[in-house]
Amino acid sequence: MILHSQILDSGNPLLILHGYFGMSDNWKTLGNSFSKAYQVHLIDQRNHGRSFHDAEFNYEVLAEDLYAYIQFHQLEKVAIIGHSMGGKTAMLFATKYPDLVAKLIIVDISPKAYAPHHNAILAGLNAIDFSIHTTRGQVDTQLTKYIPELGVRQFLLKNVYWKEKGVLAFRFNLTSLTKNNPEVGKALPTNAIFSKPTLFLRGEKSKYIIPEEQVIIDHHFTDNTLITIKNAGHWVHAENPTEFYKEVCSFLN
Repeated sequence: MILHSQILDSGNPLLILHGYFGMSDNWKTLGNSFSKAYQVHLIDQRNHGRSFHDAEFNYEVLAEDLYAYIQFHQLEKVAIIGHSMGGKTAMLFATKYPDLVAKLIIVDISPKAYAPHHNAILAGLNAIDFSIHTTRGQVDTQLTKYIPELGVRQFLLKNVYWKEKGVLAFRFNLTSLTKNNPEVGKALPTNAIFSKPTLFLRGEKSKYIIPEEQVIIDHHFTDNTLITIKNAGHWVHAENPTEFYKEVCSFLN
């Protein structure tokens, strides 16, 4: 089973991995910009977007999915951008298959372990009954009881689609994501090391990477640079796409 992707233009391959509850469509605008110089692969990870659903969900299988994808498309010396959960996948993949990776860009996530913190989101999503909530407005109203942040709800609602006439559904595999939620925060294995150029981008308003974690990053990524993107939280690429694009292009070039 090969991951679904959108492939834009030609050139050296640049693979982009979305975060938890995300999908490749979230990166379409930036992907089009990067495609001026690279062959961009906007990838849906398993249980997300249009990729396959599976009961198993952890970083080991996500990294192996990426390996199978690269082999299928016969790619070499790829650059990878990974945001949040996608960053954890990219980190593990690069440490397991360093010969396949030229450069790594990790967006607002650290190699450390994170405590599960998506409980309200999962509760809200599991409260949706598509036999009752038959419009996007009704889904949003139900989610509001659990998720007051409009931006978060709008992000999640992008996953709502018409499964068939008159029947809505989520694109992600909510059952697997709920069951395996603790896996999302798992740390990179202690012995996982990557020595090629790695760029970490953190949001100025985000707490996912704090200065004290530089020592952890240095342990795993021996040639790394950490840059703070101003006026951005966890969704760095969406909140300040101009500065994000500039820093990534500078690093890749």
